[in-house]
Amino acid sequence: MRIVIAEDDALLREGLALLLRAEGLDVVAATDSPTTFLSAVDTFAPDVAIVDVRMPPTHTDEGIVAAVEARRRHPALAVLVLSAYVEQTFATDLLADGTARLGYLLKERVGRVEEFLAALHRVADGGTAIDPEVVAQLFARSRPDSTLSRLSARERDVLSLMAEGLGNTAIAQRLFVTDGAVHKHIRSIFAKLGLAPDDRADRRVTAVLRYLEDAQRRG
Repeated sequence: MRIVIAEDDALLREGLALLLRAEGLDVVAATDSPTTFLSAVDTFAPDVAIVDVRMPPTHTDEGIVAAVEARRRHPALAVLVLSAYVEQTFATDLLADGTARLGYLLKERVGRVEEFLAALHRVADGGTAIDPEVVAQLFARSRPDSTLSRLSARERDVLSLMAEGLGNTAIAQRLFVTDGAVHKHIRSIFAKLGLAPDDRADRRVTAVLRYLEDAQRRG
């Protein structure tokens, strides 16, 4: 796995590089600005980019903007976004083309090495990895009259775990229910959100994106 890191905090940038290399992963570049990040992506064609949300010069959304541009140039690029806290603006731009090969983690999760590496591999393999705290806060910020109000408490639990990138078996284990029960809840979620079977769209991805965008709009 070839990785480019974009992080302006030198200690975190070098710490990430050391951690990943110790795991046998190929960190081909560790950059400190959006410009050098995009140049590294073009030069090295990595499998995954790990990108800080806030980068120079204004430390607002430069990282997100650069990640969107990197995905535009290299659609197969997996992106794992890191943030010090939950950013409400990331969903619309970065998730515009779906949630495949996309992760969004709080920086504190990096210290939980096994969880961080699991999220990194999930994203690299084409999946989604949304930080549980991000999921919880987005749900909490949705108003009672939102689309999500149609879901039962258990269905919301299932959808939040889907957003973290978990498969049916992992969701069943987390909620201490059967795979069949999870499948039933997911069918109900699709029905309540009006997601009919369609070969042109991944309903699982669409459901996750729907709730993230809904929560963001009402945040």
